[in-house]
Amino acid sequence: QSMSLESLKIAQMPVDINVGRAEIVKITTSITPAKIVEVVSHMNVVEMMMALQKMRARKTPSNQCHVTNLKDNPVQIAADAAEAGIRGFSEQETTVGIVRYAPFNALALLVGSQVGRGGILTQCSVEEATELDLGMRGLTSYAETVSVYGVEEAFTDGDDTPWSKAFLASAYASRGLKMRFTSGTGSEALMGYSEGKSMLYLEARCIYLTKGAGVQGLQNGAVSCIGMTGAVPSGIRAVLAENLITTMLDLEVASANDQTFSHSDIRRTARTLMQMLPGTDFIFSGYSAVPNYDNMFAGSNFDAEDFDDYNVLQRDLKVDGGLRPVSEEETIAIRNKAAKAIQAVFMDLGFPAITDEEVEAATYAHGSKDMPARNVVEDLKAAEEMLKKRITGLDIVKALSRNGFDDVANNVLNMLKQRVTGDYLQTSAILDKNFDVISAVNDINNYMGPGTGYRISEERWEEIKNIPNIIRPEDIE
Repeated sequence: QSMSLESLKIAQMPVDINVGRAEIVKITTSITPAKIVEVVSHMNVVEMMMALQKMRARKTPSNQCHVTNLKDNPVQIAADAAEAGIRGFSEQETTVGIVRYAPFNALALLVGSQVGRGGILTQCSVEEATELDLGMRGLTSYAETVSVYGVEEAFTDGDDTPWSKAFLASAYASRGLKMRFTSGTGSEALMGYSEGKSMLYLEARCIYLTKGAGVQGLQNGAVSCIGMTGAVPSGIRAVLAENLITTMLDLEVASANDQTFSHSDIRRTARTLMQMLPGTDFIFSGYSAVPNYDNMFAGSNFDAEDFDDYNVLQRDLKVDGGLRPVSEEETIAIRNKAAKAIQAVFMDLGFPAITDEEVEAATYAHGSKDMPARNVVEDLKAAEEMLKKRITGLDIVKALSRNGFDDVANNVLNMLKQRVTGDYLQTSAILDKNFDVISAVNDINNYMGPGTGYRISEERWEEIKNIPNIIRPEDIE
């Protein structure tokens, strides 16, 4: 029945306020990748944005960030993660410059994020076996960079198959770890395996593969291949289309905006508005919470230099982009607390000392250029020893509690409890500051035109409006 419908008729449904999301999903999950590409090909970007507003799984939009640095400095990661926490990010992702630093980066991100706000999900993007190991220890709470492709040759090039990826997904789920796959237009073309097919068609195959593997969500939107997709005519439109197709298959979408692709501020902003205005489960995946010179994912579309502009965009347009303005005072306080917390953990577990000088530097640092050097050789030895000693999240809880950081210890413990209940394995799940799950199950998107779906609350609007550099009439002499 679904396949017999005209593609144009299906394309009209997401922009028709009289047709509900559930009705559309029944159809879009019953057609082929080629058919769904034909469907979105009938839509312009405004229509796709209208459709995305209706089709995303979770009603409330949110955001994800990158927290990395050039030197893999753990105290800087902790401080930056804490600041990102108060800025509003629901998920935080790190990676490494030196592979063997992964355990310390995961640890620093875990501690720093839970200083910023309890309930933030964290991941460390590294080689898949290491990533799973860190997750099973409770040092991370989700995974994302599990890549899938639209052609078999791209899988086998990386010693993988669709089956092996599905098996890995099951391994995460069985240990109570949230995970999503990653794909994106342009990947097959960059690897030389496009088979003469369009980038969007091959990406549609990735999305259907994700659905078939039983995975709850997908990171896509060209991602690290945006240089390829963004260079061709209608390329940014195709990026929006792949995000939309993901939601039409009832999957969580982490909609990229995470790779620099242009020196033009106009182009990179226009590219981001495609997801920011309608809202997605994670508008960025992720926004660089550090200056781009410290971004070990090769630089994001927006970085720490853009926080003020991003907050003003939310205020100008009355759009919830998932972030909030912060004051200098609260930022300094939270960064200092995070630096002291990771200092205490390192001391308690016998890792190379974090000095008071490092704590002070991390409190005020903009990036790694402002940080003193650490003894990398000693750090790497200790990171390897950490894995050999089978240190887990519970050891981190104990270390924090023994050193007077009971509130942070409780936050980390509550993150470990999520692994037992499994509620955050549901589609599009995030946690609020009370560790309550917000997902497509209990926060289902019910958009059907004006007055429905997600609406900014008065409390949230006051938060968005309260930018620190506003000039008030009463302040003018």
